[in-house]
Amino acid sequence: MYDVVLLTLGAGRDDSAGCASGGACCGSAPGPGDEKCAETPRVPVLNCADALTTRGARVETVTANSDKEIDAVLSRLDGPARPDGLTWPDDDSKTRLVVATASDGQLRAVMRRLVRRYAPPPSRRPADLAGNRTVPDLPPVAILPLDPARSSDHADLAGQLGLPRDPAEVAAAVLDGRVRRLDLLRNDGGSVTLDGALLGGADEDGRPLPWRGRVEVDDAVLSEGDDPIMACAVGNGNGYATLDPVPLLTGADPANGVIEVAVAVPVVTRSRLGKKRVRIEVRRARGRAVAITPRDGSLPYLDDGVAGELSRKRSWWIEPGAWAVFDR
Repeated sequence: MYDVVLLTLGAGRDDSAGCASGGACCGSAPGPGDEKCAETPRVPVLNCADALTTRGARVETVTANSDKEIDAVLSRLDGPARPDGLTWPDDDSKTRLVVATASDGQLRAVMRRLVRRYAPPPSRRPADLAGNRTVPDLPPVAILPLDPARSSDHADLAGQLGLPRDPAEVAAAVLDGRVRRLDLLRNDGGSVTLDGALLGGADEDGRPLPWRGRVEVDDAVLSEGDDPIMACAVGNGNGYATLDPVPLLTGADPANGVIEVAVAVPVVTRSRLGKKRVRIEVRRARGRAVAITPRDGSLPYLDDGVAGELSRKRSWWIEPGAWAVFDR
């Protein structure tokens, strides 16, 4: 039977503000969010643990408040020592991991630590690593959504992927389900992307603020840097498929080995009577990598729901089938 670890991240712990970088978490200095710490483990976690225990699994619940504590959980997925000294996942592990997530950013925080743990340095790249990858097959994880309000809108990653949400169904997927491998986006900023990124800001009324930058996907250039870009979506999934009401991504697939990128720019046309009209033109491309260079200073963006600012060139590239989930 399996050992199952149910991992919950402490309050405020996601990829935008980790304890290790000074973010507010359970167990840190007292603050306005401390009352949330007493709520863990949450009811869905307890229900999932009960379902797993009923089936004979050995279950442990862990609340991680720092990268170090996340890493301690992930170390249980390590394989035997290798002759080359690299830390590598165990392909036949009897330990399974369930990540209880209040947001996609929390799941990304865990996956980022997995990549950091198992990605070999370029100077020690082993011969058994696939030529189109920089990481081995990462251990599969089960996703346990903690927000029942998201169950109907499919807005989070679990909803997009059609994964089970009920704690008992998640437990069944861990013990009896299939492993479903998915593509991973890495970037040269040291992070990972599971769903996608949306680059561009908005004013107080929610209207997009134009920005300029060079956007290139493999050999295709979507903008040289002169266009007033309303939005740019980088998609491994469909979380940023629409800039209401304009469709951006039309066919992002988290398992097809390519990134879909879309750029929305305003185009001015005139009617036969000379009346000026503005329409939104969407330019799209797919490829193995995308590079975006902002030209107007800091560019706000969302990456898997985590906000940030981009002030220099950022590149994303695809890692086909690098991560995996337990599915029904």
